[in-house]
Amino acid sequence: MDVTPDTPTMRWDDLHGAARGVVYQLLRGQDEALAQALHDGGWRGKPLKPVGVAGPLFMGAPHRKGVYTTSRDGSVWFGSPVPEIASVLVRALASCEELVWGATRLRVRGVAVDMDAVLPTGEGPVELETVTPVVLKYEGRNLLPGDEHYVDRLEHNLAHKADVLGLPAPRGLRVLEAGPRRRFTVRGAPRIGARVRVVMEADARFANAVRSWGLGLDTIQGFGWVR
Repeated sequence: MDVTPDTPTMRWDDLHGAARGVVYQLLRGQDEALAQALHDGGWRGKPLKPVGVAGPLFMGAPHRKGVYTTSRDGSVWFGSPVPEIASVLVRALASCEELVWGATRLRVRGVAVDMDAVLPTGEGPVELETVTPVVLKYEGRNLLPGDEHYVDRLEHNLAHKADVLGLPAPRGLRVLEAGPRRRFTVRGAPRIGARVRVVMEADARFANAVRSWGLGLDTIQGFGWVR
């Protein structure tokens, strides 16, 4: 979705803090029952919510310390590996003229469906890179790349996602590169993580699915979105 903001800056807390509400508002506008079921119980008896979102992202925005600046050339990405959810999102976005993202209003300039991610069938090494931080926890503690249990927790998260989708779990995950530690506040609680580039042996169908869902926890709040 291409958007133009009504403000030159956004509140940092809105960047991820408002994402979940935007997603549910879009879903409720088209399918109240699906939105409520996803909110209350997750998907297919699992607490996971197979929805990803990234943004708002602004090309050419000037860098200012401590401020999330915008530009007229903004974009927001939404995705889901579940056709029932993805189709509702597509219908919602097609009829949307404006997104209220926290204190910022985003005028919608256009919507496109990205089909370029489709990969051939089969299994093999897959490299994925995120544009937003990946959030993982172990025994209540936030994990960063290089921490003990980081790879185990990410593999565990991906295995759960594969189970929800009825697909083989990936194997042999390795972190190739990691970005700096980032901290955000979502509904009064901290979310700490870092962008990562990883490689794993994965079924191509699962790689496609994760690209529309994300890595790690809290993808519905805009974390772990895959480039």
